[in-house]
Amino acid sequence: MFTIKAFTFNAFQENTYLLYNENADAILIDPGCYENAEQTELKEFITQNGLTLKRMIFTHAHIDHVLGASFIERTYGLAMEMHEFELPVWRAIPSYASNYGFVYQSAEEPQTFLTTSDEIILGTDKLQIFFTPGHSPGSISFYCAAQQFIISGDVLFFKSIGRTDLAGGNFETLIQSIKEQLFTLPADTKVYAGHGITTTIEQERIHNPFLK
Repeated sequence: MFTIKAFTFNAFQENTYLLYNENADAILIDPGCYENAEQTELKEFITQNGLTLKRMIFTHAHIDHVLGASFIERTYGLAMEMHEFELPVWRAIPSYASNYGFVYQSAEEPQTFLTTSDEIILGTDKLQIFFTPGHSPGSISFYCAAQQFIISGDVLFFKSIGRTDLAGGNFETLIQSIKEQLFTLPADTKVYAGHGITTTIEQERIHNPFLK
């Protein structure tokens, strides 16, 4: 059974998720740890809980979700894994990082790409991969059917949705992703978003003003 630990990192208040099981094996999703204190916080949690970090996976490759990738690569020897359509998004980061006040240390270019035919396996637990573009061209979400939660990146938020005015974004595509992928899930499915608080599928079906 997954235990979920959420961290909120960097100036964008991005949610990084650490999933681990009873064997102390762990998966890190969207490491956004930028400041030394943030990196230390994450590392100390991993160390204090005796976790072995197995994989570093990404919902998408916008700068706020990958700021900690180089640190994780150096510290734990893990490579980035994302959807192949996110490569142009990731490659563009050095051209604009300074505009946001970041000194960006790039990890090695991803060599492993995630598709909807893959599953993220950790012991006896697994995550399905949903292709949910719109916020970015290769956005994916990670769904655990056994525990009924989904890690949606910047696709769906509490009473909001991901922005679509960035390169590769498309409003109609995003709405379609939410309605045809996420809204087919059970009503009480928890949504762990890339920013802000946790919500549920039912909450967003009923109250999200962008999805009426």
